[in-house]
Amino acid sequence: MKIRRIASVTASVAAFALVMTACSSGGGNGAEASDSPAAEATGGSFSMYIGEPENPLVPGNTAESEGHQILSGLFTGLVTYGPKTELTWDGVAESMESSDSINWTVKLKDGWTFQDGTPVDAESFVDAWNYTAYSPNGYTNSGFFSNIVGYGDLQAPLGADGKPTGDPAAKEMSGLKVVDPQTFTVELTGPFAQFPITTGYTAFFPLPKAFFADPVAYGKKPIGNGPLQAETEMVPGQGITLARYDDYKGTNKAHADTVEMRVYTDVNTAYLDVQNGSLDIVDTIPPDAITTAPDEFGDRYQEFPSSSFTYMGIPLYQPRFQDKRVRQALSEAIDREAITKAIFNGTREPATDAIAPVVDGYREDACKYCTLDVEDANKKLDEAGFDRSQPIELWFNAGAGHDAWVEAVGNQFKKNLGVDFVLKGDLQFDQYLPLSEEKGFTGPFRLGWSMDYPSPQNYLEPLHSTKAFPPAGSNRAFYSSPEFEDLVKQGNEASSNEDAIKAYQQADDVLLEDMPIIPMFFGLTQTVNSERITHVNVDAFTTVDLAAVEVVNP
Repeated sequence: MKIRRIASVTASVAAFALVMTACSSGGGNGAEASDSPAAEATGGSFSMYIGEPENPLVPGNTAESEGHQILSGLFTGLVTYGPKTELTWDGVAESMESSDSINWTVKLKDGWTFQDGTPVDAESFVDAWNYTAYSPNGYTNSGFFSNIVGYGDLQAPLGADGKPTGDPAAKEMSGLKVVDPQTFTVELTGPFAQFPITTGYTAFFPLPKAFFADPVAYGKKPIGNGPLQAETEMVPGQGITLARYDDYKGTNKAHADTVEMRVYTDVNTAYLDVQNGSLDIVDTIPPDAITTAPDEFGDRYQEFPSSSFTYMGIPLYQPRFQDKRVRQALSEAIDREAITKAIFNGTREPATDAIAPVVDGYREDACKYCTLDVEDANKKLDEAGFDRSQPIELWFNAGAGHDAWVEAVGNQFKKNLGVDFVLKGDLQFDQYLPLSEEKGFTGPFRLGWSMDYPSPQNYLEPLHSTKAFPPAGSNRAFYSSPEFEDLVKQGNEASSNEDAIKAYQQADDVLLEDMPIIPMFFGLTQTVNSERITHVNVDAFTTVDLAAVEVVNP
């Protein structure tokens, strides 16, 4: 989330390959690539920490990091992304061509199969996309298909209360057509030159016929087309074991025999298990271990550039936070620099934009309300008539190391604004996200975002547009702005990279004035691993490359 067949892509798409310049800063453990992406299997088994996925393991309904980490080993999309997140053609697509950036022809490579031996063909993509887009299915990634002609016909009509009042007009998008087993076409509602870049994301993965026969069973033990296959069912609270798929057609073949993805409710417990050698990989370092991990683990501690963006969402459905001056004031009352130094030992960067530094379009200090200004914050609260006698409830998911910094935010509200706070951090991730979809938060809530594809657009439309309201997307603040959406649309339809970025930045300005979220930090991915394994690498999407990991003396 690699441009080899650049001749197969239109010039406009090539211009939109928004390339990042980041590379691993870790030591010898993960900095070296394997001898060959298609190296022979080395055998053995290793284990990795994950949190509980929100939903069953279906690509169209997975929009969070824990499920994505598993699916990244089970699936390969139409395109892939290289070490600098450049678009490459090591996936299923032979080419994607368009003369107008509206009508696209997608040709697939021969020979790709799912792990049950059935072919990965045009129908497996078209059927998967239609199923994900069909609103009665309630899939989280539905909104990613909203620019395909006919998407609206798959959405159930809504009543005044926002609830469905009937069935959609259709079950298939008219903009998707299977031409032959290796070819399908996509008609978009308007020009979108970045379309090929988006299709490496989880939402666009194919599905085999076995899924449609029994979606519930499939979600427990998915059948994909990637370098690893599900050996066991996913057991809530425990995890899933993946095994090497020897007939994988891609280049990034798995080295180990099996991978145990172990669910932990507390990252501190996982960290202790890596310390004592009973777990092999943790990709989230607890804040209180950040200063000691480098010395303790040596070259088995690594830092990787990341697209991660941490923010506090504001529940705009709560009357208390509907005045933007209140949201601006809360942001101005936070000393991000002090928090990054005291709690993260300088391993986070205070966020002053809603677009991460690793993508083209980022601007330093784009957010005028993201620096400490206690005087102006208090003035804004007074102008808005904010009731300071009632504490602010601060939400975060349990067991992931967020307690200390969210409490620090609360203490700054108390000190700088005279408003007390209550910590609401008792829910595990798989409980926390559904509550956000149900408009259940009573105050600012912690969330993070890592890009799905390398574009500033991915930090805007999938997070803040009305089409991204849950359950179809990730707009958990339920922010709505016609001005913002019009500017994003202009960026989507721009004919040059320069014009697109200009429009996206203007949309970013609207967002940062309205403040439906409070930008907090940009981050690094920090990992530690046991002595049993090597070649632990994390991409800018914060995903560990499971296939690349090698077991020492298996």
